[in-house]
Amino acid sequence: MGTGSSPRLTPERLARAKSLGFSDRQIAHLTGLTEEDVRARRRELGLAPSYRLVDTCAAEFEAYTPYYYSTYDRGDDEVTPSERRKVMILGGGPNRIGQGIEFDYCCVHAAFALKADGFETIMVNSNPETVSTDYDTSDRLYFEPLTLEDVLNIYERERCWGAIAQFGGQTPLNLALGLQQNGVHIIGTSPQSIEIAEDRKLFAAMLDKLGIPQPPNGTATEVEGAVAVAARLGYPVLVRPSFVLGGRAMQIVYSETELRDYFHHNAALEISAGRPVLVDKFLEDATEVDVDCIADVGNFASPEQGTVVLGGMLEHIEFAGVHSGDAAMVLPPHTLSYQVIQTIRDYTHAMARELRVSGLMNVQYAVKDEKVFVLEVNPRASRTVPFVSKAIGVPLAKLAARVMAGKTLAELGFTAEIWPDYWAVKESVFPFNRFHGQDIVLSPEMRSTGEVMGLDADLGIAYAKSQMAAGSPLPTSGCVFISMSDAFKPRAPEIARVFADLGFEIVSAGKTASVLEDAGIKLRRIFKLQEGRPNAVDLIKNKEIQLVINTPSGQLPRADEVKIRTTAVYAGVPIMTTLSGARAAALGIAALKQQGYGVKTVQEYH
Repeated sequence: MGTGSSPRLTPERLARAKSLGFSDRQIAHLTGLTEEDVRARRRELGLAPSYRLVDTCAAEFEAYTPYYYSTYDRGDDEVTPSERRKVMILGGGPNRIGQGIEFDYCCVHAAFALKADGFETIMVNSNPETVSTDYDTSDRLYFEPLTLEDVLNIYERERCWGAIAQFGGQTPLNLALGLQQNGVHIIGTSPQSIEIAEDRKLFAAMLDKLGIPQPPNGTATEVEGAVAVAARLGYPVLVRPSFVLGGRAMQIVYSETELRDYFHHNAALEISAGRPVLVDKFLEDATEVDVDCIADVGNFASPEQGTVVLGGMLEHIEFAGVHSGDAAMVLPPHTLSYQVIQTIRDYTHAMARELRVSGLMNVQYAVKDEKVFVLEVNPRASRTVPFVSKAIGVPLAKLAARVMAGKTLAELGFTAEIWPDYWAVKESVFPFNRFHGQDIVLSPEMRSTGEVMGLDADLGIAYAKSQMAAGSPLPTSGCVFISMSDAFKPRAPEIARVFADLGFEIVSAGKTASVLEDAGIKLRRIFKLQEGRPNAVDLIKNKEIQLVINTPSGQLPRADEVKIRTTAVYAGVPIMTTLSGARAAALGIAALKQQGYGVKTVQEYH
C-alpha cells in the first residue's frame, strides 16, 4: 500500500490488516484515507472486534472474572450482554514517573458510587498497575488502549447509556469531543465546555466576559513567533505545548537563548503537532493556589440554577511555577488575606457557572501583590481531589460521579463549603534516590510518584508530620548548611537568623557566607567544592549536617549545586530548595521543639 494512492480497501485486505493489529488510523495513513473512512468501510463490511475473557485461572478452572481484551481473529465473542443501564468510565492509561495515581482513585470511586446507584460499570483502562484494573472494582473491565477506535468499539458492543471522561486526567479528556461526534453520550460537563477551557482564545474570551484577569500570554507555532511573544511579554516566561500530561515539556525561560534552546531540544513539541506552544508571562514570587470544586450546574436548564461548592482551597508552599502534583500545599490557605480568598471564591463560582460544570472542576490561581490571576481551568478531576476528599471527609469523586449521572448536590446533601479548623499539609514523595545524578530541583514538569498528608491543629506540627511521612523528618538540633543563588542572597540572613535562634549551628561557603557574616551572623565557614576540603559534600556524607537549604541558580544549575543536592538525597538529609520551604521547615522545627506532636486518626479530625 503506497501512501500517495488510495487503493481500494478489499474486504480481505482490511480483515487481514485488522487481524495483524493495525489500527484504523494506521490503515488510513497507509491508504491516504481518513480514519472515519476506514471506520465506515469496516462497519459496512461488519468487521468488528470480538472480545475474549482473560483466563485468570491459567486453564485450571473456568475463569469468571469479567476481564476482556479485543481480537480480530475469528472466534467466539465471550461478552454476555445484560439489559442494565451501563456507564463506561475511561481510565488514565499508562503512567510514567511523574504522573501519580490520583486519577485512578477518582475512577475507582466513580465505579463504586455508580454501582451503588444501580448502574452497571464498565472500566476501560490499559494500565495493569492500577486499582481500577482490579477485576472486582467494576462490573466489567476492558483492558484496551484509550483511543477513539477502541473506546467506540466497546461503547457500541456494550450499548452503554453514557461515558465518563472526567476522571482519567488529560488522556480521556482529549477523546471527549471525538467520542461525542461519534454518538457517545458524554455525561457530566459537556465536551464543548472542556474545549473552551482548553482552547487559549476561547478561554481568554470567557475570562474577558467575566472580568477575570490572567497573566499576559500569547501562542506560537514556531520559534520566531515564540521569541516575538516573549519579547512583548518580557522575561521570564513559561512555555509549554498545549494539551500535555503532567506538565511535560513545560519550562520557565529566562532569556531568548534559553527559549531557542527549548525549541531546539524539545521532542515533546512533536507530540502536539498542529497544536500551538503557549507562552505565558511568569509571575515570579507569586503564591500559587489550587481550588477543587464540585458543581451540578450542567444538570439544569440555565446557568443561574444549581449549586457550586468549593471542596478545598490549597495554598502552595513552593513559589508559583512548581507543578501542582509536586508542590507541598496547605489546606486551608495560611497566608492569604480574607479579601483574596473571597475573590478566589467568586471567580471559581463564576467560571463553574459559565462552563456549566457538572461534576468536578480544578482551577489554578497565582496571587501577586494581593491581585488574583487565573493560570488555568480544568473541567475535570485533578491530582488534588483524593487529598482534599480525605482532608475534609467528603468523597468528592463519588459525589461527582452521581452528579454526572443526574443527581443534584442538594439531593446528595453537599451544598456548603467545609472550612476545616485544623491544618492539612500535602507533601510529595519523589523517586530521586533511584536516579543517580538527577537534580532534585522542582519545575513545572511533574516528578513525584506519590504524596502524604500531615494533619494537626498547629500548622508547624502538620508540616513536620508531612515531612516525617515523606521520609525526611525535620531535625530539632545540629548544623544547617545554607547556600543561596544570587537572586536570593539578600534574603539569606533572615532565614539564617531564624535557624540560629532555634539553636542550630550555621554552616556556609563562598559568597553566601560573606553575606551572612556582613549581616553579623555567627557561622562556620567551609570550602566551596572546587576550593578544597572539608566542603559541604564531605560534611553531608559524614552526617555532620542535619539540614540543607540550597536555592538553585537559574535554569542551568551549577554542577557543584547539583552534587550537594544529590548527596543530601542519598544521605537522607532533609533539603529545602525554596525560601518558602525553608520557612515552613523553621516553623515545623519550632513547633516540634516547643510542644512535640500527638497522633489522631483522620476520623477523629472529621
